[in-house]
Amino acid sequence: MTIDGGRGFERPMRIAMLGCGVVGTEVVRLLGAHTEDLGARVGAPLEIVGIAVRDPDRIRSTAVDRRLLTTDAGALVARDDVDIVIEVVGGIEPVRSWLLSALRSGKSVVSANKALLASHGSTLHDAAAAAGVDLYYEAAVAGAIPLLRPLRESLAGDRIRRVLGIVNGTTNYILTRMDETGASFAEALAEAGELGYAEADPSADIDGFDAAAKAAIIAQLAFHTRVTIDDVHREGIGSVTAADIASARELGCTIKALAIAERAGDRPGVSVRVHPAMIPRSHPLAGVREAFNAVFVEAEAAGQLMFYGRGAGGAPTASAVLGDVVAVARNRVAGRQGPGESAYAALPILPMGPTITSYHVQLDVTDKAGVLAAVAGAFARHDVSIRSVRQDGRGDDASLVLVTHPAADAALSTTVEDLRVLDGVRAVSGVVRVEGVES
Repeated sequence: MTIDGGRGFERPMRIAMLGCGVVGTEVVRLLGAHTEDLGARVGAPLEIVGIAVRDPDRIRSTAVDRRLLTTDAGALVARDDVDIVIEVVGGIEPVRSWLLSALRSGKSVVSANKALLASHGSTLHDAAAAAGVDLYYEAAVAGAIPLLRPLRESLAGDRIRRVLGIVNGTTNYILTRMDETGASFAEALAEAGELGYAEADPSADIDGFDAAAKAAIIAQLAFHTRVTIDDVHREGIGSVTAADIASARELGCTIKALAIAERAGDRPGVSVRVHPAMIPRSHPLAGVREAFNAVFVEAEAAGQLMFYGRGAGGAPTASAVLGDVVAVARNRVAGRQGPGESAYAALPILPMGPTITSYHVQLDVTDKAGVLAAVAGAFARHDVSIRSVRQDGRGDDASLVLVTHPAADAALSTTVEDLRVLDGVRAVSGVVRVEGVES
């Protein structure tokens, strides 16, 4: 299949594609649908010379030329006539080996593989740099939303302080439905599954693994520091209850699953974390509904920026893949290499303990004199200041709702553990971090 701009270019850019599922099929379809435009943008025709798949006999879209299908991915990426390898398979091995082979033999790579890049991105970047070729992966984070290139290029002259984002559509859909309908977590998850937003095994989404991989990639680019998924503090949304959602609403907040990467305030270092958090309804991220993604960037000179759109799906992800293909193909036509990894800062990755956060804590308490004083004393012992406190109900239904000022996460965590065994506290019924509230 040749994608030509109609100008009679002599030498096409030849593409090998690994994988032809939902995203891969859309890549092929869009390549065919935009033949002239893509060829003109690149300065050379684009030609798909092979597509590696597991099952070549599976029924596929008519957009896919079955004559291009092969089960031998290794042989495909080793072909001398291939210029660019598109990878939309996912997983770690054997994909890592295929891509390293492609890079080391002088081929540029476009990947949508967040898990691989968050675990072995540095190895792939080193191989690309050594061979003088490109490694692009816009589609690995937030689907069609142009985020990584602005971080890597447009904001390269600025100093990014913080990146705060909703980067998983499944969890955002679940929390949106809990907030808008009062559904329980289980009910909202079931609905997400029925609509195709949640996989049969949703653990990668609801336990935060997907968001953690994306957070690692974002942090690498934002802070010019190598970050892997193992550096990311991760908590899922399974502990969020309808009571937490209701309490957030009473405070003028909503709960979102956030990926947060930020510079430490008082020392060199970066913290990267993924967890549910309350944010004020006035915050731009609070209005991001259902399966949409959005990323909020805070930079010294540019100020506050937000990137918003569909974070997944065949067509949106394929759009991001093709944007990268055009960029790397242009570079090859011009005989140059695009911006690569910039890990010059090499900032230390900080553990969660010293990270400054705030907590919303809900306690089931005995309605008697002295309980509030005892609770306040537990916070004071760990040097955690209380921003606000509210008592709901009386007798056996009494509860205390407290919101803290920012403090070290380790101090807040220890305070909560002390509260669990405090006389007069029947249970710690809810603990949610709070973001986006002025100190």
